[in-house]
Order: sequence, then structure tokens, then C-alpha cells
Amino acid sequence: MALRRRFSLAWASGLGLSVLVGLAAGVAGYTFVYARGASYLTDDPEACANCHIMREQLNGWRASSHRTAAVCNDCHTPHGFWAKYWTKARNGFHHSVAFTTGDFAEPIRIKEHNREMTEGACRSCHRAIVVAIGGEPGSVSCVRCHREVGHP
Repeated sequence: MALRRRFSLAWASGLGLSVLVGLAAGVAGYTFVYARGASYLTDDPEACANCHIMREQLNGWRASSHRTAAVCNDCHTPHGFWAKYWTKARNGFHHSVAFTTGDFAEPIRIKEHNREMTEGACRSCHRAIVVAIGGEPGSVSCVRCHREVGHP
């Protein structure tokens, strides 16, 4: 009886592991084949428009003054390697859930955390201007007045 029970437990745990591996492989396949997940590891702005909801933002960036100076990741992710890819993974997960479920506002709106990141990018690239006008961190919002610079 004990041998039979051990065999049943081993078979059940093996089956459970197989199901988990199959599920993970399915999600990975969907993400990296159908949803072109590998493109999100690049700095190519076209990747941001894999999801049709971002097409307007991509076209706005193409018409902006920043198209020759910055790509999406320059303004919307931190500049450090690990922080950048952590942010891309976190945002990608939230974006895919929202897009898959249809639970997003139109027009899309930037979340506070991402707004702060974009604000920091403005201040970093335009440091000389910020210092010249006496702008201390948090004193004046670049994004509040210049929100359409990257996406008119």
C-alpha cells in the first residue's frame, strides 16, 4: 500500500510539474511568437506600437521634435540596465493584461509612476535649461506644460 501511495504521489507531482511546464511554455510561446515579445527587448519605437492602441502615440512621436533625439525608452524607462528591463517587464505585463481584457481608458493615460519617470528623463536630458531657470527637483513640472512634446 505504501509503495502504491508513493507511486501515486510521484506520478501526481510529475503530472503537476508537466502541467506547469506546459503552461509556462504556452505563455512564453504566445508572448514571444504571437505577441512579438522579443521586440520589446529592443529600443525600436515600432515595438511600442505592436499593440494597436499605441499607434497614435508612435505617429505623434514621429511628428515631434524628439524623433531625432530620443526613442520611447529614453523617456519612459530608467537609464540603468536592470531598472530599464524591470520597468519594461512590469509595464509590459500590465499593458498586456489591460489590452487582453480590454480594461483600459481611451485615450490612454500615463500612470503616476511612469509620469515621474518621464519627468526625471526631461530633467536629465535638459539639465542645463532646468538649472538656468532655477528649477529645483519637484518645483515645476516639465510634463505638465510640455506633455505633447513627445506625442503631439
